[in-house]
Amino acid sequence: MTPTDAGARSRTYRPPWPLDLDRTLAPLAHGRGDPCVRRGPGGWWRASRTPEGPVTTHLAGSADGTLRLRAWGPGAGWALATLPELLGAADRPEDLAPGAGGHPVVAELARHHPGLRLPRTEAVLEALVPAVLAQKVTGVAAKRAWAGLVRRCGEPAPGPAGSAGLRLPPTAERLARTPTWVFHRLGVEARRAEAIRVAAACADALERLVGAAPADARRRLQVLPGIGPWTAAEVTLVALGDADAVSVGDFHLPHHVAWTLAGEARADDARMLELLEPYRPQRGRVVRLIEVGAPRPPRFGPRLAVGDITAL
Repeated sequence: MTPTDAGARSRTYRPPWPLDLDRTLAPLAHGRGDPCVRRGPGGWWRASRTPEGPVTTHLAGSADGTLRLRAWGPGAGWALATLPELLGAADRPEDLAPGAGGHPVVAELARHHPGLRLPRTEAVLEALVPAVLAQKVTGVAAKRAWAGLVRRCGEPAPGPAGSAGLRLPPTAERLARTPTWVFHRLGVEARRAEAIRVAAACADALERLVGAAPADARRRLQVLPGIGPWTAAEVTLVALGDADAVSVGDFHLPHHVAWTLAGEARADDARMLELLEPYRPQRGRVVRLIEVGAPRPPRFGPRLAVGDITAL
């Protein structure tokens, strides 16, 4: 897609910190086929829902570090005003002190990735739905289910990107009344479908978590049925820029953390949390640095097969 200024509002912004735009915004995209987010040589396209209405944004950088944001739709003003927060203006990577009882590898990763920030979308339900879809399934299955749900229940994005296939995430109202059989056809069983519907019915309360401390938001999210520590951490990391979010219950993450920090190819959640404890309240940042820059542990055994319940 090629950006056009027709009907767009725009803003230029030069962050007063080093910024790796692609790695900072990477958690916002759920696979290369995400209908709501597209990344290409020309920058980032994203369709979202804001407190002021739907919006399409196009964000691109220049060689001197200046960014230009174009926005279409009723939520354009909100998107322009909150651009610094999206890019990590409230993030504090300087609070990570790898030398204070930490591992030299963490210090090296932080030195090599000074532009990695934790984004803050302030869109809780939009972060929660794909996180629920990713519970206890392969990444391929989760991304496929998210793309299918958006194509079936979302709407064309505002502005020129809508005609090029960019779509808005489904509204809370639409999710709350989506029947189980629709989710089933997307490979999503009744347990995850019900978790999404219940969360959508509580959407107003969920969005108020934007004003809560991240640890409190994680605790309150887990009151909802079907939302555990892993899902809550995935949500607050993206929606609130939670620097201490650790996705406990992830299949691969404990191995990656233990391999990086202790040279252990296999580990459980308890061992991962033990290794990350010196970095509290920056454990989520350490995890992101490891995901971005540290080699993965050796694999043992076959890959997990992608399940398919759609024919049942």
